[in-house]
Amino acid sequence: MRLAAVITLLFAFATVAAFAQTLVPQPPKGKGEHCVAPTDVMRRNHMSMMKHQRDETVHEGVRGKPFSLSGCVDCHAVKGENGQAVTYASSQHFCRSCHDFAAVSIDCFECHASRPGDGNAKSAGSAKPTGLAAVAAAFQEAHP
Repeated sequence: MRLAAVITLLFAFATVAAFAQTLVPQPPKGKGEHCVAPTDVMRRNHMSMMKHQRDETVHEGVRGKPFSLSGCVDCHAVKGENGQAVTYASSQHFCRSCHDFAAVSIDCFECHASRPGDGNAKSAGSAKPTGLAAVAAAFQEAHP
């Protein structure tokens, strides 16, 4: 009788564990051997790391660090049926696997490319002025 109870209990735990697996997102793995940080750290802190990287890039001009958005997109690109990487518009996109689950809206890809090789999504094909030229262009737009 005890053996039957133990077997029933083990079966119940296995069923609950299998059910729990379906309740959490299962994002596709990246292409590299390992991520820039342990998986549990990335899941919990990626948004802070990306904001920190954004601030270093925008304010200090530091580019190409391990937490760059383009690095994430390059490594975690998911290919669609046509063999091409899907965009953020697709529910298959790596970022969407968790963001849809958590009902979190992001705006990264309104300006940035959501798949490798697309360059800057909004300004692809148009050269924008930088530095003093950007300041001058903004001033001229505001004061024609």
